[in-house]
Amino acid sequence: MHCKLTIVHKDKRNFIIFFKHRRLKRLWQFFFTGWGLVMLVALIAGALFTKELLWTPISAINMADIVTNQFKMSNASFAGTDQNGEPFKLNAATGRQEYNKPDIIYMDTVSGNATRIQDGQRVKYDFTARQGEYNRKTKKIRLIDNVKIYISNGDKIFTDEMVIKL
Repeated sequence: MHCKLTIVHKDKRNFIIFFKHRRLKRLWQFFFTGWGLVMLVALIAGALFTKELLWTPISAINMADIVTNQFKMSNASFAGTDQNGEPFKLNAATGRQEYNKPDIIYMDTVSGNATRIQDGQRVKYDFTARQGEYNRKTKKIRLIDNVKIYISNGDKIFTDEMVIKL
């Protein structure tokens, strides 16, 4: 009995490549079967619907705090002139702007000065406070907590809150 033996050679390279790139193949299938696209669309839609610049899917981050203190300054200093052209200056250990209130600058450890004309004389006001708010639109400085004002004519004012209109 004579048998004919036929040897079939498998292409070993195809076999190796198939097993070598199995993870890439799964990733490819994930994205192009639709689930990956659904996840991507959900992330983009979340950012658009919340209308937050800093939207993130990580729930452990307190986004309200990040958005509230988005613009923060150390050793902030502001200077300008009031409606009569008289100079004023504000200094603060820290200053910050909130995302939804860009005209108001919130300050901690505030000091500064302003000049006024009273009865034809120039009077200078030096002030300090623990906290303050400067509204750039209405040009008002609101001093809060332990407010001390020293006036160049010798007067002194100590109060919990004071508003200076520039």
